[in-house]
Amino acid sequence: MRKPFIAGNWKMNMTPSEGRAFAAELDKALKHTPVRIAVAPPFITIPAVVEVLKHSSIQVASQNMADHESGAYTGEVSPAMLKDAGVSVVILGHSERRSLYGETDAVVNAKLHLALKHEFDVILCVGETLEERESGKLEEVLKRQIVEGLKGVNGHAMSAITVAYEPVWAIGTGKTATPQDANDAHAFIRTVVEGLYGKSVAESLIIQYGGSVKPSNVSDLMAMEHIDGALVGGASLTLEQFVPIVTFDAR
Repeated sequence: MRKPFIAGNWKMNMTPSEGRAFAAELDKALKHTPVRIAVAPPFITIPAVVEVLKHSSIQVASQNMADHESGAYTGEVSPAMLKDAGVSVVILGHSERRSLYGETDAVVNAKLHLALKHEFDVILCVGETLEERESGKLEEVLKRQIVEGLKGVNGHAMSAITVAYEPVWAIGTGKTATPQDANDAHAFIRTVVEGLYGKSVAESLIIQYGGSVKPSNVSDLMAMEHIDGALVGGASLTLEQFVPIVTFDAR
């Protein structure tokens, strides 16, 4: 039985004072919730959120991480900095990092290896654009991103990795893949991972869905066989939306 994992990606929202207040309310609202929960504040907000959640079961994640240990990389944040700040999970390969900042599969793979070296859990994001989907390249794109993203990673390390399937065309648009379409993509990802690492690794892999997840669709998505959680964007910014998403199984 795979334990559901719901993560909230705050993106470029929440100042340190806003994040501190929100995290405190979130912790209060989600006490004793049986699913795994993480929130990913902006870099500058991480310390305030870590302080509030230090005795909570809610993990603090980073939205990104440099692919170098240290050095002359202006504006970047190293794994050691994140570790020292109290981060335990890093999100890598988010579609916005790929599309807006030109991150390639090779860059994502380098970051993933560095994250594993520093003993972070990783959420590896994969997903196709609308053009790629409409031209029949969904499986080709997903296979490439999985194979290249996980290159050089051994099967034992896979226990630290969650895959997040985010159809790029559904992120922040209000559009959502149908539960069946999302489940089919998740099933394909699991098949690719099985080909790389075997059945037991594939069956234990947590695969999140990310793409306009909201209270009104989370139950239908989570009812699917291969959907094990959600990577939530805009809906993770308010208690009114995020709490019902996290507690989907109680409704």
